[in-house]
Amino acid sequence: MDLLKVVENAFSPRNEHPSFKAGDTVTVNYKIREGNKERVQAYRGVVIQRRGQGATETFTVRKISNGIGTERIIPVHSPFIESIEVNKKGKVRRARIFYLRDLTGKKARIKEKRF
Repeated sequence: MDLLKVVENAFSPRNEHPSFKAGDTVTVNYKIREGNKERVQAYRGVVIQRRGQGATETFTVRKISNGIGTERIIPVHSPFIESIEVNKKGKVRRARIFYLRDLTGKKARIKEKRF
C-alpha cells in the first residue's frame, strides 16, 4: 500500500455520519465560532455533489434563502460538523446535479425515493 495512504488512514478522524448522496435533502448542524463564543447553525439544503475520498472528501449543499441560491462546500470529516441528518432521499440519475442551479420554483423539486 502507498505510504501516503497508510498515514492518511491512521490519522483520519472517524466521524459516524449517515450515508447520503446527491439529491438527498440534509440538515447539517455546523459549529460557528465568533470570538470566544461558539454556536450551532443548522444549514438545510439539497446535496448537489460529493467529491474526493478519504480525509479530503467534501460535499456541496445548496439551498434557496429569500429567493437567492446559496451553496456551501463542507468537508465530510470536519471537526466543526456536529451532526448530519438526512431529511429526504432524492431520486436523481446523476452524481452531480448542477442543473439545479438553473431551475427555479416547482421545476427545482426532486422526486422522493420510495422505499
